[in-house]
Amino acid sequence: MKVLIGGAGRLGTQIAQVLSAADNDVILVEQDDGRVAELATLPRVRLVAGDACDPALLEHAGALTCDLVISATGRDEDNLVISLIAKRQFGVGRVAARINDAENAWLFDQRWGVDVAVPSATPLISLIEEATGATDTVALLRLSKAGVEVIETAITEQSRAAGRALGEIPLPAGTVVATVVRDGRPTVPGPEVRLLPGDELLLVSHEATEQEIHAAFQ
Repeated sequence: MKVLIGGAGRLGTQIAQVLSAADNDVILVEQDDGRVAELATLPRVRLVAGDACDPALLEHAGALTCDLVISATGRDEDNLVISLIAKRQFGVGRVAARINDAENAWLFDQRWGVDVAVPSATPLISLIEEATGATDTVALLRLSKAGVEVIETAITEQSRAAGRALGEIPLPAGTVVATVVRDGRPTVPGPEVRLLPGDELLLVSHEATEQEIHAAFQ
């Protein structure tokens, strides 16, 4: 599946990482050049610098051949514009949009090109399930095409991993840390990154169970 995501904030980046881990063709559009540079090492995701509300930019990014467009910026007005362009101008089969302000939820319907409207507080896996149209949560979690499972865990004051570098933590076989989110900003971590209370981790594993992964950090 070819997916274009508008907005490379925390949510957009996490969605991109999960979908790319499942061998989808993922394009991430972001207008902040600094943010694009920060995410330059993001694996298996094509970054496009520019405004996702610009039809010419979306066409350049490949919207004409996308199966799914997800508008995931922090501005509802931008998400509506991206959705409308994707559906009306490029005929994208499925368009999902993030709702930042619940008072604007009534706008997010097919009049604006939105097939699926998802509140920003929706858990990541549930959001991806709704956006992609998956009907089997277990199948989504296991990302059957890639044969992997995506698991989230958080570091607290009581976590055994708090204060330790990632490279010092023995992970279950076949497991990698895809993202560490700190202060709302996701990063692709190296082994030297020291985990702090409040960090949120997104892990991908071919073998380990959720319980085994939580046990490694908690």
